[in-house]
Amino acid sequence: MIPWLDPADAFPPVEAAETDPNGLLAAGADLSPERVVDAYRRGIFPWFGPREPVLWWSPDPRMVLVPANLRVSRSLLKRLRRRDYIVTADTAFRDVMAACAAPRDEEGGTWITRPMARAYGALHEAGVAHSVETWIGDELAGGLYGVAIGRMFFGESMFTRVTDASKIAFVHAVRQLERWGVPLIDCQMSTGHLASLGAREISRAAFLAEVARLVDEAPLPARWVLDDTDTLVGASWSRA
Repeated sequence: MIPWLDPADAFPPVEAAETDPNGLLAAGADLSPERVVDAYRRGIFPWFGPREPVLWWSPDPRMVLVPANLRVSRSLLKRLRRRDYIVTADTAFRDVMAACAAPRDEEGGTWITRPMARAYGALHEAGVAHSVETWIGDELAGGLYGVAIGRMFFGESMFTRVTDASKIAFVHAVRQLERWGVPLIDCQMSTGHLASLGAREISRAAFLAEVARLVDEAPLPARWVLDDTDTLVGASWSRA
């Protein structure tokens, strides 16, 4: 049994999280900006469906990406060098969240509920949540969003409407975070897609040690502006 949290209750130790399902720690409480930021600082994140209470997770192991280990396939590198897109940051946060929340054909639902959208919208207004957008022509073709605390970035979700558009946003985000001195990106759960881009699993204990160190370092800008594409797109990227 997992504990039920009232708004004033603190999170239990992450070591108390369930192993099946992996990482389920607690239910209840609220999605106030203070609560959500406190969760991330402890290596915890909210994830729940439309008809579920707020559920809090801290899986073991944890999927992470060291920016220097980003892998870019030959086909993606070729796509990046075409320069027929524009990548921006923090210009369409709510649109990115809405696109990430759209049901996927194979899933038939979404975990980005209205309460989640409101919560992360408030974090964006506070300069804590950020989006990176890929534009092709005048259309929002792909993007991602996540939470930045100190020198730690916690990735949340991506979407694509055009082949490789989310990967284009991801690559630019990772390279920009590397330039800003962010040594670790949280990818939460393990997937083959993230592994193909260079992410790997580490133990929860190792992840928490890094988070505890990085969240208290100097914060990133409250509003992101990316370096120009020619600066971020280079032959130095490792290729799969």
